[in-house]
Amino acid sequence: MKANGKKIIKVLLADDHPVVRKGLGSCLAKARHLKLVGEASDGNEAFRLAHELAPDILLMDISMPQMDGLTVSEKLRKENSPVKVIILSMHSTREYVSRIVQAGARGYVLKNSPPEELLRAIDLVAAGETFFSPDVARLVLNQFVDNAGQSPMDKLTAREREVLVLIAEGRSNKQIADDLKLGVRTVETHRERVMRKLSIHSVAGLTKFAISHGLVGLDETKKQQ
Repeated sequence: MKANGKKIIKVLLADDHPVVRKGLGSCLAKARHLKLVGEASDGNEAFRLAHELAPDILLMDISMPQMDGLTVSEKLRKENSPVKVIILSMHSTREYVSRIVQAGARGYVLKNSPPEELLRAIDLVAAGETFFSPDVARLVLNQFVDNAGQSPMDKLTAREREVLVLIAEGRSNKQIADDLKLGVRTVETHRERVMRKLSIHSVAGLTKFAISHGLVGLDETKKQQ
C-alpha cells in the first residue's frame, strides 16, 4: 500500500502522557504515508501491542511506567523482532546515548526537535537506516573521538583504580572505606563509576578485568575467598 508514491509506514506510539501522544499523533498526520496503528501508555502495553499490531516503527518515550523504553527495545532486539524502535527523550547525555544504542534502538530523537526531524527519522529508520538528532549525533561522535586509542584503564582515575583493586581482592565497601580513609558512600560512588566506565556490572566481572590487566594476581583474589 502506498500514499503519494511512498510505502505506508505503520507507527505505534508509546508515551505515558496523553497530551504528548496527541501532539505526536498530530505530527504524524502531516505525512499521508504514515499510519498510526495504536497507542500505548506504558511499557508493558507497548511490548504487547508491538506483537499484536506488528508496526514498522515503535516510537517510544524512554521513561514509562511498568517497563521503560530501553527494556522494551532490548526485549524486542533479543526476539529479533522486525519492529524498529525510535526512542524519544529529553536527555542527551552520553550515558543515555550509550544505553539506547546497546538496547537496540535504531533512532534517538530529542523531544524538543522540530516535527520535520521526527518525520525524517521515521522515514530513515523504516528504510533500514539509523537516525540520531544532531545534538545526539555530535555527542556520539565526540565520544568516539575521545575513546579512540584509549584503553579501558585510561578511563579510570587513580582513586577508581585503587577501588577496583580492592574490589577484586574481595573487600567490602566498608573495608575499602577503612583502607582508603573514605566514607562508605564515597566508595559506593567510586564503585558505580568504575562499573559504568568499564561497562562491567558484577564483582566477578571486575575481578576478571583486574586480573587480565595485571592489577591483581590470582593469589590475591583467592586469599579473600
